[in-house]
Amino acid sequence: MDAIQQDNAGVKASETVRAVLAGELSYEAGLDALAGTPDADAVLVAAVDAAVDRLFQGGWQPAELHRVVARRGEPGQAQIVAEAVRRHLTRFREVDPRWRAQVDDLPAAGRTGADRTRPDRIELDRIRRHDAALGLLLELRRLPRIETLVPPPGTVGTARYQGADNRILDRVRALLAKAEGTEFPAEAEAFSAKAQELIAKHSIESVLTAAPESVPLARRVGVDHPYESEKAALLDAVARANHCHTVWSPELAFSTVFGFDADIDAVELLYTSLLVQANRAMARDEPVKGKARVKAFRRSFLVAYAHRIGERLERTTRHEIERHTDLLPVLRGRDLRVREAMAQSFPRTVRARGSRVDSLEGWESGRAAADEAKLG
Repeated sequence: MDAIQQDNAGVKASETVRAVLAGELSYEAGLDALAGTPDADAVLVAAVDAAVDRLFQGGWQPAELHRVVARRGEPGQAQIVAEAVRRHLTRFREVDPRWRAQVDDLPAAGRTGADRTRPDRIELDRIRRHDAALGLLLELRRLPRIETLVPPPGTVGTARYQGADNRILDRVRALLAKAEGTEFPAEAEAFSAKAQELIAKHSIESVLTAAPESVPLARRVGVDHPYESEKAALLDAVARANHCHTVWSPELAFSTVFGFDADIDAVELLYTSLLVQANRAMARDEPVKGKARVKAFRRSFLVAYAHRIGERLERTTRHEIERHTDLLPVLRGRDLRVREAMAQSFPRTVRARGSRVDSLEGWESGRAAADEAKLG
């Protein structure tokens, strides 16, 4: 008799979740019904797991899924999706290393920002967990299928990922770490210039040694608020200077970078470091008072920073290419293949409107900070 009652409770909870997701039952009425159902906890866990599995089969990757949930500012939902992602991974023996690295890098207990290293979990009582899980299921239902760039666990990938030489990336990381750590602009400039020079040389070497069958790839890079359009512009400037192209998907919190694998590695590494340096310089130079003034300053700062960084990077890359003029036809051919790959994935795109500069102070500060930035 107890077993029959248990099964009936599970069916009731499942039907309640289905009715809420289908819009047949209000959210509040659904929460009330789940609160009185013993099996609601297990049913919600199973529903979240199924939704996560569906999205992974639909092209989403762990870091992307967590980011698009976490940016809503609901820490309980971020924690629940991180838990589901980790459960998903335990079902498979062989996993793409890029996939595993993303899961390992998820914030502890679903935390974000400065809290990501804290080991303690967010304590959710039963009602709050039901609320977070049900709200999360509604959000996950709205996410579209996207292109599969990294084979999910349980599938076999067709694209080969080689990436940049780890030794090169390690040297670039070391230079960028020094650039981020120093308080002296001249020193930062030296580290920055050396880093981009190293990246440009390695890019040319990768062209010289590329296998005939090598193909352009794509990678999605997170672009978080605030000031998403300005950050997307910075990523685009870094990409263009390193033989890549980007398409920004603002509603999904990422840009897709198209290029050859070693170049994409360099773009992601440079962008991450330059954003850290920009935020530090912006906080140092921004006005003390006035919310509107601070917002205009930051937006103008990032516009100028992206513009100037693009100029510096392209100058360094152009200087390296001029030493290998015989490679110009090869580079043009590779660029054409990258553009074709981008057009195949995004046949219909529009040019994003540039951000307006409302603060001369922010513009001048942004250009100055870009001149100080270490590009390594």
